[in-house]
Amino acid sequence: VSTNSICQGQAVPILWPILFNVGVEIKFAHKSFQWANLASHNAGVTVAVIGFGPVSNSIKTIWEDLDGDTVKREGSEISPYLILGKATIVAKQREPISDIPRMEFGNKPSDGGNLLLGPREIEALSIDRNQRVRFLRRIHGSQDFINGGVRYCVWIEDEHLDEALTIPSLSNRISAVRELRLASPDKGANALAKRAHQLKLMRIGQRHSVAVAGISSERREYLQAGLFDRRTTFNNKMFAIYDGPVWTIAIISSLLHRVWIGTVCVRLRMDYSYSNTLGWNTFPVPPLSDQNKSDLTRCAEDILLVREAHWPATIAELYDSDKMPDDLRAAHERNDETLERIYIGRRFKNDTERLETLFQMYTEMTAKETARK
Repeated sequence: VSTNSICQGQAVPILWPILFNVGVEIKFAHKSFQWANLASHNAGVTVAVIGFGPVSNSIKTIWEDLDGDTVKREGSEISPYLILGKATIVAKQREPISDIPRMEFGNKPSDGGNLLLGPREIEALSIDRNQRVRFLRRIHGSQDFINGGVRYCVWIEDEHLDEALTIPSLSNRISAVRELRLASPDKGANALAKRAHQLKLMRIGQRHSVAVAGISSERREYLQAGLFDRRTTFNNKMFAIYDGPVWTIAIISSLLHRVWIGTVCVRLRMDYSYSNTLGWNTFPVPPLSDQNKSDLTRCAEDILLVREAHWPATIAELYDSDKMPDDLRAAHERNDETLERIYIGRRFKNDTERLETLFQMYTEMTAKETARK
């Protein structure tokens, strides 16, 4: 019995090859479930039960709790992710294995809070309307996006630095960042002091950005992706496809992608922890025709329009599984229908079939890539 972290994320490529190399396999398993004891201050934890033994041709058994019932399934092999199938291990990829755009994480401030502002702090800057356009950008973290928070960041391009330094409120913030970075024991932070007027990274879409929350509650049936204008950027708690096609929202927002992320990425308790290198770059997507992309774009736009119709409801409110509006759920159902038909010509029967198909595709795609090298 172990915390289920050994079957998720980076723990899998670290631990499981060692076990497999000494000649053992998974004989049986019970997938993740909440465990609690009778202690007065008991802290619930998510665990899995895994049985080991020497490699053999015996039938392997896996149990899973579904809709209040415990379901038993059998097969010839159980993977480290506790699904029936080959012992495939998903490793981080620097680039997508599929023909999908590159996704990057947001901008880590490394500023001690001096380059981040709430709405009330903007007035204290004493800058005019044109200067606000030049020197401020909206910035989202996961919680801002999901719960409707409003924050801004100081955004000074090098060509505007001289002007910014003549404004005392901005100059003081820049000086505070410089002192913080110079005082750090980290040499990288010391080097960043040379551009103390900027976040550590300065990534932003020139037209728009498609972004997804880095942390998302298990209570939400879908991962949260959004379309943002060119004056909005993100901190390191979000991931973005800068100037990415709108159809990528349909992929990120699908059940297929959610079950993949929930399986191969780290889970915080049972919450989803997104990763571009481990979750997006490894996600198997079949070749998409122009018609496929057009259909998915329409699905993504439908989801966004329904959300807009429910303004000012937040993402957290809209995606609460007990309160999700019928029209939003219907838009996601159409999206899942469209995407899954691209994969197998029909809807998948359940998440188990989704995962088995995705892992088979991943194995085939990575094998071809290895052969090319």
